[in-house]
Amino acid sequence: MGEGIGVSIALVSSCLGGTAAAVTRYLVGNADPITLAILRWGIGFACVLPTALFLRVRWPQRSDWLAVATLGLCFFGLFFILYNIAIGFTTAARASLALATLPLHTMVVGALLGIEPLTVRKSTGVCVAVLGVVAALASGLSAAPPGAWRGELIMTAAVLCMAFYNVLSRPFIQRSSALGFLALGMGTGAAALIVMGSLTGSIAVLRGFDAAQWTAGVYLGVAGGAFAFILWVLALERATPTRVASTMTANPIAAALLANQLVGEPITVNLVVGLVAVFAGIWIATTGVTPRKLAAS
Repeated sequence: MGEGIGVSIALVSSCLGGTAAAVTRYLVGNADPITLAILRWGIGFACVLPTALFLRVRWPQRSDWLAVATLGLCFFGLFFILYNIAIGFTTAARASLALATLPLHTMVVGALLGIEPLTVRKSTGVCVAVLGVVAALASGLSAAPPGAWRGELIMTAAVLCMAFYNVLSRPFIQRSSALGFLALGMGTGAAALIVMGSLTGSIAVLRGFDAAQWTAGVYLGVAGGAFAFILWVLALERATPTRVASTMTANPIAAALLANQLVGEPITVNLVVGLVAVFAGIWIATTGVTPRKLAAS
């Protein structure tokens, strides 16, 4: 039951992440990658910290601070700078397609670190889901922007950062709390971004935003930042890293649907067909017996 709830929470988070990709694509012409990351995690942290304080969450142990802060710096800092650069080169749907390889990266990282053993059923489900995403977006590949391959390549490198974050986060979350872990990591990443933005002039870009851009930016920070990642760490607290990551295959679908409205990216029949395959893959990967090693961890 806990695994199913965790995966359901992660699915909502992944859909919010997909809409954030579309909003990022909408904003990327008016702001650089550091500015967008500051907007997302500055606002996100401003929502997460008061929530954590109000709920009196359990914070990470002092001995874990350095590790949690390092994970936060790599994820909320490095990952999202790469993420924003990638979306600048390609469409929201194609960037999210590369992001949807997260389950494969997570399985490999988890297996290499000896944390989460691979199973035939889990591998099959993830492959079906990823192939579903490929089918959903295949018809639009030929119409991609010039040089879009750079965006997918950068996004693939970024996904490796997220895979390590997924796999390495769980012990720290279990020793503290999901919100306490998230607040410390997100705060570290946001602080580093603000310092970097002050030195590079990226923060000054925000003064040129109009009302529509600020509305999009607030959505990016609240829904795509705070709410999406509160749900994500709650999911990691309840389900295995690969099962949580398998929901990322819904991300391109949400990205394509909203990007169609914001920036006119096309939606094809293959998108609907792929959506069915995505959910079929998620069902396969998230059902079955949980390995004893993980159930006891």
